[in-house]
Amino acid sequence: MRKFLVVLDDTRECLNAMRYAAMRASHTGGGVQILSIIPPDEFQHWMGVADLMRAEARERIEAHFEVFAKWMRDKQGVNPELVIREGDPVNEILAQIREDSEVAILVLGAGTEKNGPGPLVSHLTRNAGTLPVPITIVPGDMSKERLEAIS
Repeated sequence: MRKFLVVLDDTRECLNAMRYAAMRASHTGGGVQILSIIPPDEFQHWMGVADLMRAEARERIEAHFEVFAKWMRDKQGVNPELVIREGDPVNEILAQIREDSEVAILVLGAGTEKNGPGPLVSHLTRNAGTLPVPITIVPGDMSKERLEAIS
């Protein structure tokens, strides 16, 4: 099954990327894989409690995932898969794409701030010519109605 890979993070634009991926998957018979990445620097200063912090980060991610997953199941008929990785976000996104041959499209949300669309979008689009899958960039301020119309 063709999967849309979407990154779950704490950004506002993540919501539109999730919506778009779920709607496209629903309309095309695909699946959604939600990737959340725990940056390694989150644990560097607290080596004594790193395992506890890692477990708390995973719990937070799983709770956040469940909100999106419920909406995807109830409204779009899509049952998303959660993948949690640790490391540099760009490297982990690329590793996930390489490791799962069913990932066919990377869906990213673009920030609307004056400093640009966000570090993931900036880095990955600079290297778009060498990526193993196409990228769909969803504007962070696009309305729900417009997302529905184009997906």
